Amino acid sequence: MRTARGALEPAHGGQPSAPTQPSIGRPFFTALGRVFALSGSPPFHQPGGSLGSIAQRYSSPSTLSPKIPSTAILQERSFRRRVTRQVSLRYLLSLPTGYERSKTKRWPLILFLHGAGERGDDLSLVRKHGLPRVVAERRVPGFENFPFIAVSPQCPTDRWWSRETLALEALLEGIEQEFRVDPDRIYLTGLSMGGFGTFALAATLPDRFAAIVPICGGGSRTDARRLGHIPLWVFHGAKDETVPLRSSAEMVEAIARFGGSPRFTVYPDAKHDSWTETYDNPDLYHWLLSNIRKPPEPAS
Repeated sequence: MRTARGALEPAHGGQPSAPTQPSIGRPFFTALGRVFALSGSPPFHQPGGSLGSIAQRYSSPSTLSPKIPSTAILQERSFRRRVTRQVSLRYLLSLPTGYERSKTKRWPLILFLHGAGERGDDLSLVRKHGLPRVVAERRVPGFENFPFIAVSPQCPTDRWWSRETLALEALLEGIEQEFRVDPDRIYLTGLSMGGFGTFALAATLPDRFAAIVPICGGGSRTDARRLGHIPLWVFHGAKDETVPLRSSAEMVEAIARFGGSPRFTVYPDAKHDSWTETYDNPDLYHWLLSNIRKPPEPAS
């Protein structure tokens, strides 16, 4: 397999109820499904007056330039409120052989994001493809004793990894607090929906990962400027009809335009399943371990 940086590389082989409107004439805004009335006097009512008396004042023939009440002038305001959101994810965890032998050694970690078909609340679905299968079956030559902490969360039903970045960030923080993780060797990978999630989470946390591996995924090209400093190895099947090859190709091209040097492997005969050959390849894990986190370059 020959990989060219920045170029194609052939491979071998229910809605919430509507908020109740506040009384007429009071400015309002909605937040988190609730209605809040802003403080201050309503713009069309004055204490001791009525709507009729104000209308008469505006129409008085002795007034050449009607005096506008101060409450009708645009006011500059600010708003601040602490919002707390509770998140939860179920996940599979694998600790490397020898983890318990040393109480001080820190280990590299791989965060794996599955595809759309494995969503739900049955973790046995997550075991079917990708990294969990590799770990369980010890199928990678030279990596039978998988030397990574492997974390494989399950996306809830009808959710998408690209919209669950807050939950994934919280999970990662919890894992780092509980286990001896090397913070400079945290790797991110995912397939299909998880490939999209890999791009999205890396763009959200661009200084968190040492390297990322999106497989048969894609992303927003506007995120490319945040990914140029991260080592990437992108994989896709040329005959993929579920997620077209261009989804990965466009991200690779955009990241290269912003100074990145992504590796791009295309399996010429593969359809959507481009992950089995990828995760079975020991070169992938050697490449991951060769990368240590580096901070993003300052914006020019």
